[in-house]
Amino acid sequence: MADSRAATPVVLALVAVGGAVGATARYAVGGALPGLWGTLTANVSGSFLLGLLLYEALRTDRLGDRTRTLLTTGVLSSYTTYSTFVVETVQAAPAVGATYLVGAYALDVAAARAGRAVAARLDPREGREVWA
Repeated sequence: MADSRAATPVVLALVAVGGAVGATARYAVGGALPGLWGTLTANVSGSFLLGLLLYEALRTDRLGDRTRTLLTTGVLSSYTTYSTFVVETVQAAPAVGATYLVGAYALDVAAARAGRAVAARLDPREGREVWA
């Protein structure tokens, strides 16, 4: 059985196009909200969308592998940014950096769980709980 995640030319194109869209969106967020706030906004909203898309796959799988690859590996992986998060956290004053670090992780996890909750509402059948 072939791996459906193989790096075929189509999959590579989906990731490249999605990456361009995500990077452009991230740049726009950073322009509108410079510094910590822009990074926090991108990472929290990206965590929500990633939670929604991944749990949608487990519940309904309406989107399909190619669309999910475009949106998750392409768009959201370039929209969210761990490297900028780390640099900004280290460059902030110690109290601000520590608060930002803890708060951002808490908000990211909460956002992913909220995405999961929205996915559950898309397919609320009993016995389909996927959070383990």
